[in-house]
Amino acid sequence: MTLNRRTLLKGLAAAPAAGAVFSIPRFANAAEIQLRYGNNLPLSHPLNIRAKEAADRIAKETDGKVEMLIFPANQLGGDTDMLSQVRSGALTFFTPSSLVIATLVPTAALNAVGFAFKDYEQVWKAMDGPVGKIVRDKIADARLYAMETMWDNGFRQTTTSGDPITNADGMNGLKIRVPVSPLSIDMFSALGASPTSLQFSEVYSALQTKVVDAQENPLPIIQVSKLYEVQKNCALSNHIWDGYWFIANGRQWSGLADDVKTVVSRAINEAGLKQREDIAGLNSGVQADLEKAGLAFNKVETDSFRAKLKENGFYSKWSKEFGDEAWSALESVVGSLA
Repeated sequence: MTLNRRTLLKGLAAAPAAGAVFSIPRFANAAEIQLRYGNNLPLSHPLNIRAKEAADRIAKETDGKVEMLIFPANQLGGDTDMLSQVRSGALTFFTPSSLVIATLVPTAALNAVGFAFKDYEQVWKAMDGPVGKIVRDKIADARLYAMETMWDNGFRQTTTSGDPITNADGMNGLKIRVPVSPLSIDMFSALGASPTSLQFSEVYSALQTKVVDAQENPLPIIQVSKLYEVQKNCALSNHIWDGYWFIANGRQWSGLADDVKTVVSRAINEAGLKQREDIAGLNSGVQADLEKAGLAFNKVETDSFRAKLKENGFYSKWSKEFGDEAWSALESVVGSLA
């Protein structure tokens, strides 16, 4: 099934009715096993659409003996709440971004090292390969289980209300909003910017009132949040890639029969691969829509950003933070950073 891009964009901005939960096909016999899955995205986001397909497949392939109930759009609380719930077993599954689960498993932030990945080919080579394996092992140490397929969130881009940013010098003194993430704050500081951590709900007004002059987010978020109304230029910086880990409560997962694990993991992992394709298709059209809305785009000299981060000790600092094993796994894909 190919997802319609405009439908997805509308879904990204929409909130489902309170208490809504995806239904699954009902069979003659009641489900013997119920898997509860929570996330922070709207119903029409590709993650939820593909998770619904996985739930349908699980129900069908187990003759209704196993059902996965999906609670989207923070219905069960915010990311911190759901991470706590999946750890305690109140939730079976949760899909935190790497920066969210990094609060529990610091190594999970490895994919968010600034300007590490040049393109999606490197991203999936790392996350389906050595980087993903190390992170999954660390997640297991936290008594959680991570599915093999990581789901996509996208590359983050940089918008400004002033002149276009074409190289690292354009970051000097730039007042930019960043997430509440030590890695992000440190990266922009090393680039010479003046980063400010704000909740996302505050971003539009902060840009409008010039509390900050710039921000960074994936293109679909820039569109649905209408940030193009208060921003002039968008640098295709691809400075950070982030994705979602599909994690399970370790005790519940290990307690499932092997045949059930096979059905559930296959359905979720294959749905994740389709979700990656959805995001790729979504991103390819969003830029054109934003250009029509008046946002100007430009490419950047990525090497100048890497050079400045290296010069200011960002990579050497974080290579020590992550440790030799994790850092070597990242560099085995992207090349030398520190």
